[in-house]
Amino acid sequence: MKIALLNEFSQAPKNDLIFKTLKDTVTPLGHEVYNAAMSKPLLDDDVPEAYTANNPRLTYLHLGIQAALLLNSHAVDFIIAGCGTGQGALMSLNAYPGVVCGYCIEPADAYLYLQINDGNALSIPFAKGFGWGAEVNLHNIFQSAFSSPSGLGYPKDRKESQNRNAKLLMDVKQRIARPLLEALDNLDESMVKEALTPNFMKCFNAGCKDKDIGAYVAHLAAK
Repeated sequence: MKIALLNEFSQAPKNDLIFKTLKDTVTPLGHEVYNAAMSKPLLDDDVPEAYTANNPRLTYLHLGIQAALLLNSHAVDFIIAGCGTGQGALMSLNAYPGVVCGYCIEPADAYLYLQINDGNALSIPFAKGFGWGAEVNLHNIFQSAFSSPSGLGYPKDRKESQNRNAKLLMDVKQRIARPLLEALDNLDESMVKEALTPNFMKCFNAGCKDKDIGAYVAHLAAK
């Protein structure tokens, strides 16, 4: 499985810790990890020089765009996203077709979400409750999420109905949401372009399997 990490500007200083914990936990399990997040140390939020074309001030709104492009193009199979509370990232990711994101603050959340809901993204609070031993909790979350196949059901005898509902939810999202590229065309182009950071592009270009989405991203990135 290919897993990408996304986090917005307020949690960029923690990116190294989060990514290292994710990579150290899931690589031995056979998964591939990409750091598509903001990772550069930032200056004070009020200093505009902290943000450049190569280091824009990404918010949770940008994370939804990035996750939608990565998952719908099949560049990656799963997204780990986060912001201060995890709520903004959760709402942003779930706004898009092809993305089903769960909220996770402890290992049981990760395990139950993957076994029952079988989605393709998790949103984690990287500020709220992120204190002493936070990396231990993250390790346990990632271990619980990725150490066994998803969709096995919990309890096990509910597997069939839970898998059916998970597939129905994805189908419902595809039916009621606008097609991804049409939806992105209705957004402020500058906001979408801001989401195409060097870290994101490296991850996207390494795995994009959708010709139309690939062409869209290449055209916008070249502007």
